[in-house]
Amino acid sequence: MGDNRSSAAPRRMLVKLSGEALGGAGGTGIDAGVLRYMAGQVAAAAAETEVALVIGAGNLFRGAELAAAGLDRIVADHMGMLGTIMNALAFRDALSRLDVQADVLSAHAIASVVEGYSPRQARRLLARNNVLLLAGGTGNPLFTTDTAACLRGIEIGADVVVKATKVDGVYSDDPLANPAARRYDELTYADVLAQRLRVMDLTAIALCQEHGLPLLVCDIGEAGALTKIAGGAKVGTRIWAGSQPAADAPSQNIPGNEPLIDEAP
Repeated sequence: MGDNRSSAAPRRMLVKLSGEALGGAGGTGIDAGVLRYMAGQVAAAAAETEVALVIGAGNLFRGAELAAAGLDRIVADHMGMLGTIMNALAFRDALSRLDVQADVLSAHAIASVVEGYSPRQARRLLARNNVLLLAGGTGNPLFTTDTAACLRGIEIGADVVVKATKVDGVYSDDPLANPAARRYDELTYADVLAQRLRVMDLTAIALCQEHGLPLLVCDIGEAGALTKIAGGAKVGTRIWAGSQPAADAPSQNIPGNEPLIDEAP
């Protein structure tokens, strides 16, 4: 890494990627082309700063949906956590093909497959400029991988959690369904919690608020978005404590902004 980095550039960032993103247009399984693209985006960012990654498992298993179909919720969530390990292993392999050193640490260690997670080991690997894939969710059922990402971000000392999505920030409504939806450049945690905006589940937001960990919501489909963030550029929507309510923050409840529970761990 060079020494000409912007003062706003994170020294360490945690990227949250949904499992569905790896599934391509169908959102299921792992699309090899999408996997290569995503790995390339992460590899480019890792050349600028330290990067950790949490990937969901919605392309393989969604605990809440399995539970709704009759499976025991605790069992379903454990299946989802195993799914995150599968995605992390695939992503590590894709990074290795780009000659990027990457490691997987999991809340659930699997002998001969993946090491167990600890904040101490995670920090050591990141300090070596290895890309770190954090799998297994929080290690507990009933928590989403959004919450896992924010928890891990706090534990590893990340400067920001980046939620890489299909849209270029946070909107007042679904921009695909409502062309008049407003995009916010900045929001406070309080804005998100009070208005129940579709960003992350509320537990994840509350964690970031309590520990002062900023969030960025960006479009992973925008080439170089992660690299721009690594360099300190303004990308997507920033969510932080703020010295005062954001100027463009919503002033009233907006129909359809129920909390988004991203995916089970």
